[in-house]
Amino acid sequence: MRGRKQAGAFYLAGYAVECALKACIARQTRRHEFPPKLDYVRDIYTHKLENLLRLAGLEQQLERDMKTNANLASNWGAVKDWGEDSRYKFSGLRGRELYLAVTEPNGVLPWIKQRW
Repeated sequence: MRGRKQAGAFYLAGYAVECALKACIARQTRRHEFPPKLDYVRDIYTHKLENLLRLAGLEQQLERDMKTNANLASNWGAVKDWGEDSRYKFSGLRGRELYLAVTEPNGVLPWIKQRW
C-alpha cells in the first residue's frame, strides 16, 4: 500500500505543475479571444512540462532564476521530465522526491504561483 501512495504523490504532483503552467497560459488569454493559430491550441493540449513552460513564456525567467537558486534548479530537474503516463512507469522511489520538488519553498509550484 505504501508504494501506491508514493505513486499517487508522484502522479498528482506532476499534474499540479501542469495545471499551474496552464493557468499561466490562460492568464495570457483575454476573455472571448480566439487563439491565434490552430497549432497553438494543439500545443497547449500537452502534458510535457517543458513545452508548457515555453508556451507560458517562463522559460527564460526560469533559466535566470535557476542560475541564482540551486535548489530551484535541482527541483526543476526532478520535475521537468514528468509525464501523464508516469503512473505506468513509476518505480516507487520518487514519489516523495517529486512531491518535495514541487511543494517546498524553492519548489517549482511556488515559483510558478508567483507568475500567474
